Amino acid sequence: MSESRPSWLLFAPVTFLVLWSSGYVAAKFGLGYIEPMTFLTLRFGCVVLAMAFFALILKPPLPANATEWAHLAIVGFFLQAMYFGMCYMSFNAGLKVGSLALVLALQPIVVGLIAPRWTGETVGVRQWIGLVLGLAGAVIVIWAGAAVAPPTWEGLAFACLALCGITCGSLWEKRFGVSHHPVTANLVGFAAGLMGVAPFMFLFEQMHVVWSWQLLASLAYLVVGSSLIAISLLLAMIRAGEVAKVSALFFLVPPLAAILAWLVLGETVPFIAWPGMIVAGVGVWMARQSTPGRKPARTV
Repeated sequence: MSESRPSWLLFAPVTFLVLWSSGYVAAKFGLGYIEPMTFLTLRFGCVVLAMAFFALILKPPLPANATEWAHLAIVGFFLQAMYFGMCYMSFNAGLKVGSLALVLALQPIVVGLIAPRWTGETVGVRQWIGLVLGLAGAVIVIWAGAAVAPPTWEGLAFACLALCGITCGSLWEKRFGVSHHPVTANLVGFAAGLMGVAPFMFLFEQMHVVWSWQLLASLAYLVVGSSLIAISLLLAMIRAGEVAKVSALFFLVPPLAAILAWLVLGETVPFIAWPGMIVAGVGVWMARQSTPGRKPARTV
């Protein structure tokens, strides 16, 4: 552990936001050719194979005890199986990218309410103002989009379960997570996610796949960009800083996801949504400011 903040943290938030937001678009793009749990099983299986290959070559350090193994697996289940699984199910139920992003934008508020008791963090007044502004901006963006394409109740239910998954995974990682080699962390986490989604594929889906370049491109992007890079950045930022500040980044996901969905999928972005993006950006900036008089969080 070190008190100095590594230089990569300066670029990590922007890189994470771009990869995370575009992952929604890539997932919905690919789901036109494959069922949701089959898609996730294929995606997680590719990640596990890649990480197993790197583990054999690099021989990274393994968790020191059974407790550390369990914590890695629990975080992996919440972030991979529950979060991504329910996101894919919401898309399959007809939910638009922007509507899903709005529900998930509630995560910083939920984390801000739970973090003081769960992790011992203090969320200051300035951060709370930023969280509220961020949420307001996200609501404006997606409310405008919902007027064009109202969300389905089934899709919203799956989105709420996805919200529970990303919130629980973030809080569990902050309280119990320790620094592990990225290959080890990804291997264990995605293996837990694979075991979480594979049974649902076998029980409820026909496992029919329409192989096409669109599906392969979507799968490749999700495996490398969303699964390997974005998840690693998210867990590293949570360990290196306060979980409420990291979670505040999710307020920028709805605006960015809406723009990308407009560019790639043709989903409409009404004019009123643009001021909402500005409000969300201001809110995130405020929420990520350090509380006066507090020492910066230790970095991994």
